[in-house]
Amino acid sequence: MAGLFDKQAEAYLDARPTYPADWYSMLADRTSDHSLAWDVGTGNGQAAVGVADRYEQVIGTDVSEAQLKLAKPHPRVRYIHTPLSLSDDELVTLIGGENCVDLVTVAQAVHWFDLPRFYSVVNRVLRKPNGVFAVWGYNNFAITPEIDAALKRFHDTTIPYWDKNIKHVFDGYQTLPFPFDGVGLGSEWKPLKVDIPKELSFEGVLGMLKSWSAVVTAKDRGVDLLGEDVVKELEDVWGGSGLVRRVVYKGFMLAGKVRA
Repeated sequence: MAGLFDKQAEAYLDARPTYPADWYSMLADRTSDHSLAWDVGTGNGQAAVGVADRYEQVIGTDVSEAQLKLAKPHPRVRYIHTPLSLSDDELVTLIGGENCVDLVTVAQAVHWFDLPRFYSVVNRVLRKPNGVFAVWGYNNFAITPEIDAALKRFHDTTIPYWDKNIKHVFDGYQTLPFPFDGVGLGSEWKPLKVDIPKELSFEGVLGMLKSWSAVVTAKDRGVDLLGEDVVKELEDVWGGSGLVRRVVYKGFMLAGKVRA
């Protein structure tokens, strides 16, 4: 997965939805301490900055230097590049050591990770017994029946170019292994369904589609999934490039504590 999002870093920054502030409040309410949070796969830092409103210090890490160069600055957020060459012990030390993190978050990224290895690190750094680990993502959006159908047709053309790990996003994390005790915000095999509202222009939707890893992979293979005809069809059903619509991203969340 390393480098997969480097090429579309700027499109990724502009296109992704803003996670609701009450998500962070719900997570903060479930941790007894608010000293340190770790946002993993932080990308442009959106989740890290949201968490920082409720925690004294946030460490945002990512394997992509291109993403981190575009990360949102915040006085309580420290961004760190974490290449895959880091050992587990080095990563634990970099974050602050064993049993030190109050909240670990992963937004729209955990499905790319080596889960057994990553979960082992989370178990080591998470504060016991009240540290919380939360992952979330989204896999669809609802606009109008006509637009939804057009976007579904486009999505179907991208399927051959997705990495196999994306299956967990397609099924809303319902089959994602998550061996942690639930805290009332989704649990293993039973993710919490959450909506993410956003006002979006057609250019914003196009930016979202361009940022999909499958679209970039297809282009690298000589296949332009977003050719002029496809863009024109989507723009027409949208109602014109200048129209701003209310979009609801369909999200899902899993949150838990280290099992006793």
